Amino acid sequence: MSEIRRIGILTSGGDCAGLNAAVRAVTLHASGNRGWTVVGIQKGTLGLLSRPLQYEVLDPNRFTGELLRRGGTVLGTTNKGDAFDYPMPDGSRIDRSGEIIEGYRQLGLDALIGIGGDGSFAILRRLAQQGGIRLVGIPKTIDNDVGSTETAVGHASAVAAATEALDHLQPTAASHDRVMVLEVMGRDAGHIALSAGIAGGADAILIPEIPADLAHVAAKIQALKAHGRNFALVVVAEAVRTETGEAMRQAAGETASYGGIGQWVAARLEEMTGAETRVAVLGHIQRGGTPIAQDRLIASAFGVHAVDVLAEGRHDRLVAWRNRTVIDVPLEDAIRTYAAVDLEGPLVHTARSLGISLGDGVAMT
Repeated sequence: MSEIRRIGILTSGGDCAGLNAAVRAVTLHASGNRGWTVVGIQKGTLGLLSRPLQYEVLDPNRFTGELLRRGGTVLGTTNKGDAFDYPMPDGSRIDRSGEIIEGYRQLGLDALIGIGGDGSFAILRRLAQQGGIRLVGIPKTIDNDVGSTETAVGHASAVAAATEALDHLQPTAASHDRVMVLEVMGRDAGHIALSAGIAGGADAILIPEIPADLAHVAAKIQALKAHGRNFALVVVAEAVRTETGEAMRQAAGETASYGGIGQWVAARLEEMTGAETRVAVLGHIQRGGTPIAQDRLIASAFGVHAVDVLAEGRHDRLVAWRNRTVIDVPLEDAIRTYAAVDLEGPLVHTARSLGISLGDGVAMT
């Protein structure tokens, strides 16, 4: 195996808080301690697909504390354009993976660090296998659904944003005798809703892993009223389905994304309880903003470990967090497994023990 002297780094998929901390850690450790050149590839794999290539050699002196605090990613990112099924202007789809691999080679890179989620890693790993690229992944996703790791970059800040939203909604709910419904992100997993709902004192939490019957939520609201409470807080993940199993989606350009379940839940609860309801959709506020300390720490530890993995002559690995330390696991395992909410886990048990309705009528006895 040839010696590593020049590595690339890119961010792929949706943005989140903490990405710049990971890029910073890779750059400072690889440049300062390994003597490597670090090349930042712009706009994810699109930077390798573009001609001329879109990239920059990363200067360690650029990565001050200011970038550590900045949300988003200084490299840019994309969650569109599968290299193996790339949409063309005429509506056709073609395989452009060879162009991306050729772009990687034109940059003279010896290895690649990719920061992404499970969808990004599936594409990056396929490119790496096809092109003989030494790849190490850093997990990032606000949904926290990447397998083989207890947490990913961006999740903690998203939970903090959702919890703060509940902190703001509670006083206005109490002031106006209302039921406030907060819709949060969660493409297929309810980690944000569950964690923020517990931390923010929600009375009901609806997640995609637990099919909900709103009659149970309505009963919870009525019980609160009977005990003198004049308001209630309900958190719902965007991927929660209606009682008939329908996923609520909204058009977004040429695609459709989750959205609208909060309005549906609010309308149904108002009809069932007679309570005045209001809806807040947090949306991309969960992705942006200053990363909290936990995400900066996790991202920094991940970045350092990713460089160490390459320095040890290993690749096709994902750095991960387990039992308060950083490890690395086969990238294939992370792609194959999916981290949904554990229905027998401590947070579901905690929610039920606190009397929070999860929409299924199950209560602690």
